[in-house]
Amino acid sequence: MTTSVRIEEVAIVDDELVDAFALLTPQLSRSSPPPGRSELEEIVADPGNHLLIARDVADDDRIVGTTTLVTFRIPTGMRAWIEDVIVDAACAGRGISYDINRHALDLARSLGCKTVDLTSRPSREAANHVYKKLGFVLRESNLYRFDLTT
Repeated sequence: MTTSVRIEEVAIVDDELVDAFALLTPQLSRSSPPPGRSELEEIVADPGNHLLIARDVADDDRIVGTTTLVTFRIPTGMRAWIEDVIVDAACAGRGISYDINRHALDLARSLGCKTVDLTSRPSREAANHVYKKLGFVLRESNLYRFDLTT
């Protein structure tokens, strides 16, 4: 399960990144359109966002995965969320999800975060297996959402 990927934080939005999100985003959500250049630039410019990508070093450094670590301060300390973990289905089973999430956790720790949360649909069995392997613990919680678009 060894991977040949390099994880890096995005500093500059270019055509390669925009194209990668056009390929990857539909693999996570059919209802959300891929972010365009301006949305990606907004994400990268926000100091609380850390847009991470996985590059396949054995395939011309092609972008094969992404996640966003969101960090924020609240009265009880620094916290973080991992959002939108996506690995190209063509690369499934190589441990890329593990590597990119491990990198996000290490980054959160280095930024002084006390906890890192994430959510995942129960149907995403492989992803949930990775999260448990990394040490995430399923919490008993009432998760509420208010939809501001309706």
